[in-house]
Amino acid sequence: MKYWKGCLCPTCSTMFQIFAFTGLTPQGLTKAETIHVKVRAVLKKREYGAKYTQNNFITAVRAMNEFCLKPSDLEQLRKIRRRSPHDDTEAFTVFLRSDVEAKAIDVWGSHEALARERNLRKEVEREYQENIFRNQQLLKEYKDFWGNTKPRSGKRTTFLQGPGKVVMVAICINGLNFIFKLLAWVYTGSASMFSEAIHSLADTCNQALLALGISQSIRNPDAGHPYGFSNMRYIASLISGVGIFMMGAGLSWYHGIMGLLHPQPIESLLWAYCILAGSLVSEGATLLVAINEIKKSAHQHGLSFYEYVMQSRDPSTNVVLLEDAAAVLGVILAAGCMGLTSLTGNPYYDSLGSLGVGTLLGTVSAFLIYTNTEALLGRSIQAERVQKLTEFLENDPAVRAIHDVKATDMGLSKVRFKAEVDFDGRVVTRSYLEKQDIDQILNDIQQVKTPEELENFMLKHGENIIDTLGAEVDRLEKELKQRNPEVRHVDLEIL
Repeated sequence: MKYWKGCLCPTCSTMFQIFAFTGLTPQGLTKAETIHVKVRAVLKKREYGAKYTQNNFITAVRAMNEFCLKPSDLEQLRKIRRRSPHDDTEAFTVFLRSDVEAKAIDVWGSHEALARERNLRKEVEREYQENIFRNQQLLKEYKDFWGNTKPRSGKRTTFLQGPGKVVMVAICINGLNFIFKLLAWVYTGSASMFSEAIHSLADTCNQALLALGISQSIRNPDAGHPYGFSNMRYIASLISGVGIFMMGAGLSWYHGIMGLLHPQPIESLLWAYCILAGSLVSEGATLLVAINEIKKSAHQHGLSFYEYVMQSRDPSTNVVLLEDAAAVLGVILAAGCMGLTSLTGNPYYDSLGSLGVGTLLGTVSAFLIYTNTEALLGRSIQAERVQKLTEFLENDPAVRAIHDVKATDMGLSKVRFKAEVDFDGRVVTRSYLEKQDIDQILNDIQQVKTPEELENFMLKHGENIIDTLGAEVDRLEKELKQRNPEVRHVDLEIL
């Protein structure tokens, strides 16, 4: 082995230090006495501070909003094309944050002037939002005064089909039933008829609340609610269940107990029987509408009628179904107890009918509260569907393993899927190399002679491989949504 005095490599430098310390020369050592010292060349660890993060990318919209710039201010800055995070675009233009900050200082003169401009724009934006609210109020008053001639909106058409149609039919029928039952109670003084009147009133109010929930649930997502408002149907159904318990069950129990403690003679029940018969027909018709709608929706989702109801897939229709089922049973129970009172002359049977209707309403409200609470807590979808989604990912060549899978039902057949993915780095790298000029890469490798050149080579291709990994994530998310339309939001985290 020869060591050159003019060489500055780590190995030769170390050998010359040994010779100087021992007084020996390379020629004076025998082959057995020659000392071989290998020193591995390593890159110096680089410290990344705040200055390095100034090279982060920033979009044009953020540059204009955060640094108070105009589109013309950005025209002279360096433009960089990057992979887009959105499904509808493949790439978009970004700028270096340091360039944007420097341009902002050049435009406004100083950091203090830029801060003052930001505060001024925030104040203008606040006044603008207040003006929008006032204008919306004025427009509403104008429409109320002159009449709204705007064409029918999507929100209105929602109530002409599906759950909206079921709810509107139930509101109309229950409203009429309440009026007739209330008149019958005033005429007869029957506790059971009073309970039925309260029952119909509770149903009408609750279904009006459901209509409000449906109208709110179809609103488009905004910055404050990025996942939309679909859970408003569950919230309205939950409040409806509480309302049934308080208004329906509570008042029915109270009136029944008061009837037992202070029995009163009952007048002729002929009109009450007639109204109950009409109520039975109307409530039965609404019940059939709800049953048909649930059967159709359950068939579309591949579920049985029982599974669809128990999973509360459509909370609005579920409420109508259970309320009308309770109404039909309540009418039969009230008519039976009133009949016993007519036959025996004992008013206690009528009071017991009121307690029975209250218990029936309490049972329905407890079921609604339970099912809607479970839905709002974010329950998982069926294990079979989770397995199907997981198998799709695991069958992809770029994926080695899937961990921590969470598939949450967001309501109204919308699913949010999250998983940690262990990617196969070899497949991802090969995917990158398939799009490159291999001869050019081989030539670049042959030009590498120093650690600095090696670092530059690795940094260049390492960043591109990371972009390829991001593209693989986007591809999997897109294919997962296409194969499973119910999956609206996919979060794949790289393990």
